[in-house]
Amino acid sequence: MSCAAMIAKGWELVSKGDWDTLIADYKDEAILVIPGQNDVIEGASAIHAALSNLGAAVPPGFTVTGVRQVGDGEDVVSVVDWKSDKIPGGTQSSVLFRIADGKIYEERWFVDTEQWKAAF
Repeated sequence: MSCAAMIAKGWELVSKGDWDTLIADYKDEAILVIPGQNDVIEGASAIHAALSNLGAAVPPGFTVTGVRQVGDGEDVVSVVDWKSDKIPGGTQSSVLFRIADGKIYEERWFVDTEQWKAAF
């Protein structure tokens, strides 16, 4: 499976809330970085726990309306179209996935932090 296909499959698993299957594509020492946090989430088990509580971390009415991948090598960027109750017209964010040996070792979100805060 190509890296871009693995990331696309991951977004499908996110929409289903299938965190156990999703986390299998992460290295044990993977990190997750989301703007506005003071700490980097380190380790697959900590990422799994964070994802399991995703509903508490996203704005009310948060809905992903589309995802497309850019690249298909060791670095894949997802452009995520989303909307929420306070941003009904929608917007975009980007997520960088860094991959080695067929596993994700870094997931880094890029969002407009002011817009993200306003969405709550």
